[in-house]
Amino acid sequence: MPDHDPAIHLERFSETHVEGVAALYNDPAVTRQVLQMPFQSTEVWRQRLMADNERALKLVALHQGVVIGQLGLEAYSRVRRSHAGNLGMGVAVAWQGKGVGSKLLAAALDVADNWMNLHRVELSVYADNEAAIGLYRKFGFETEGLFRDYAVRDGQWVDTLSMARLRNRSNA
Repeated sequence: MPDHDPAIHLERFSETHVEGVAALYNDPAVTRQVLQMPFQSTEVWRQRLMADNERALKLVALHQGVVIGQLGLEAYSRVRRSHAGNLGMGVAVAWQGKGVGSKLLAAALDVADNWMNLHRVELSVYADNEAAIGLYRKFGFETEGLFRDYAVRDGQWVDTLSMARLRNRSNA
């Protein structure tokens, strides 16, 4: 499916998506690529939804009403960091490599640039997640550092890359 597949559409994360988002992140293959804990309840995601604020963008990607991806972008609240935000996302395994991540990122970066006025968008990604790293590079993210033994996954310590996209540098 191309990046512009009309069968995939984006919506703001709402109460109607809570069960789908919980199911997305409870898929063991998705859980192992993000910093979420396995077996999270829908109530955990409902609380995250309720913590919504103007400095946060929370999106879901849907196909025929089913959640196939989720993205969160939050601008930092500290005054000296208000030009920056942090991004995290997950895509259902069956939909990886089919434009869902690109569609979510394009929408989030449009909001970051044109509505939130963010100069810097940051993220962390497991150093062995080559597909995600390639996607982020496609959108102008650059590796800024390596965090060794950053998190535990499958009982092993894993490294994480710190990546960032500076608006007027890599995509002006």
